[in-house]
Amino acid sequence: MKHSQSGLTTIEFAMVAGAFFLMLFAMIEVARAGFVWNTLDTVTRRAARVAAVCPPNHSAIYKVALFGSADSAEPPSLLSGFTQANLKLEYLDEDFDATGGSFPIAFVRASVVDYQHKVLIPGLGRVLDTPSFSTTLPVESLGYQLGQADRTCFGTSN
Repeated sequence: MKHSQSGLTTIEFAMVAGAFFLMLFAMIEVARAGFVWNTLDTVTRRAARVAAVCPPNHSAIYKVALFGSADSAEPPSLLSGFTQANLKLEYLDEDFDATGGSFPIAFVRASVVDYQHKVLIPGLGRVLDTPSFSTTLPVESLGYQLGQADRTCFGTSN
């Protein structure tokens, strides 16, 4: 007795392809999340490094932290939705108390705050809160005296 199995391969393909594409999209999203996490960590390191050698709250800090040049109009947008409000700079004294940007500044801390990563898996549309990223470095004078007003950063003015 013969049985017709003409649609069986289509059903099997649908079951296997659904699981395959779900795994594929999940792997891509984990890789994207890893990229975002690594980029946020690098942004804090770059911001702290530039802020350690520039005057407090200089305009070049945000641009250079986001992989742009100090004299560019806008930094490139590596991270979707990342704005200057997501990068917090704190100027600290010897006891790690905030100085409010006035001298004596001994350390600078760059942190990523309130950034959310949007998941792109079709049908989910979720938003993930990122963990806190922070880098603290000692301030370097580069030969300038504390409080010197005409100090520039990367050859640009503030």
